[in-house]
Parts: sequence; C-alpha cells; structure tokens
Amino acid sequence: MTAPTPDVPVPPSPDDAPRSAATETAPGVPTWRSPGAWVTLIVVTGVGLAIDLASKWLAFRHVAGAPVRVDRADVLAAGTDLGRLLPLHDPVEVIPRVLDFTLVLNPGAVFGMGAGKRGFFIVFTGLALVFGLALFGFWTRARDRMSHAAVGLLLAGGLGNLYDRWIFACVRDFIHPLPRVYLPFGWSFPWGGREVWPYVSNVADLFLIVAILVLVGKTARSGEIEERSRRAVETATGTRPAGRS
Repeated sequence: MTAPTPDVPVPPSPDDAPRSAATETAPGVPTWRSPGAWVTLIVVTGVGLAIDLASKWLAFRHVAGAPVRVDRADVLAAGTDLGRLLPLHDPVEVIPRVLDFTLVLNPGAVFGMGAGKRGFFIVFTGLALVFGLALFGFWTRARDRMSHAAVGLLLAGGLGNLYDRWIFACVRDFIHPLPRVYLPFGWSFPWGGREVWPYVSNVADLFLIVAILVLVGKTARSGEIEERSRRAVETATGTRPAGRS
C-alpha cells in the first residue's frame, strides 16, 4: 500500500498572473495595447481641441469690440472674398511688434493657400487624422509619452480646423505673430510683401507646428541613440559590420 503524496503548492504560472501596469507598458508591448498611451492621447487631444475652439470663440466675441457671428451660408455666398463678412476693427496689440490679435476668415488651408477647395481639405484632413492614429499605434513606443502627447496635439489641431471647415466652411484665425515687422534694407519677398510674417493663424495651427517639431526631433534623436548604441556594441565586442574599415 502506497502512502499518499502530500499536496505541494504549485506556484502560479506567469501566464495566469494579472498584468501589471509595468507589463502593459513594457517595450515589447504594442502602443495600441497600452492603456497609459491611450489616456495620454485622448486627454491631450480633448484638452487641445477644447482650448482651440474656446480661443476662437473668445476671439470672435471680443477682438472686434462686439461679437462676430460667422454664418456658413454667408461664407459660401462670399466665395473667397471673406473679408467683407468681418467688421472693420483695429488689431488688439498683445505684445508690441511681437503679437497682435486680429480677426480673419481663411477660405483655404495653411496660410490661406488653396482657397475655394474646402471639400478637398476636409477629405485631406480626415486622411491626416487616420494617419495620426496609425502613427500613434504602430510608430510610437508604449512608454513614449512625449510622442503620444505630440500625436494628441496633431489630432487636436486637425480636428479643430476640420470643425471650422465643416461648420463654417472656413477657418477662423486671429493670431498674428510679428506684426509690422518688416524685412531690412527695403528688401521684399517675390510676391512683393515686406512684412516678415504676414499670416494670421490660430491655436490649432500652433498645435500642428509644435507636434511636427516634436515628432521630427524625436525621430532624429532616436536615430542618434541607435547610432551610439551600435558604436558602443562595436567598441565592446571589437567587431564591425561587413564593408566597414
């Protein structure tokens, strides 16, 4: 007769253990499966979009001295001559020769280019938003919060201007950097303008510029880090790839 074998506790398998936050954000985990990455993206996108739309509302309510209402039907009827839909008003000088607020209705894309092609820019912006989500899910790393925030700003800027094009058939601009600052020595641009920055933009455009700069910088930085790591490995092992002397 065989004696009964005592029960020995079996340690739980790693597969049975609940995931921790550290596991979910491990380098090997895809970004789209990281809750922290999604929280960063959604919060930055939502807050950025709210700031952009609120700033446009405040500007068109106060900059001209009286609230300015933008009507889609009037914009479509005016074509590219949207200046007549705005009252004459003096710019609000925020910082002399650095920043003014002045109301502009932009019928085109960035810096007024592409006027009259609203449908194209709506479709283009929609595709850019899809690209931004793909960038977030497959290009960024799970723990790279800076890149997630940059993509959030990219989405916020695109959604802010897409909202304007969809609701008002134009983009509401009011930020004029470097007003009345001209090129030196009487120089002028090929189109005849002398003002250093004649364009009026908005917070959404600012978000787009910041996001692009951050993502480009992160890309360059990643390439530099990879190159340093490769050199460190070559130095430590005394090896070099084929073709290198």
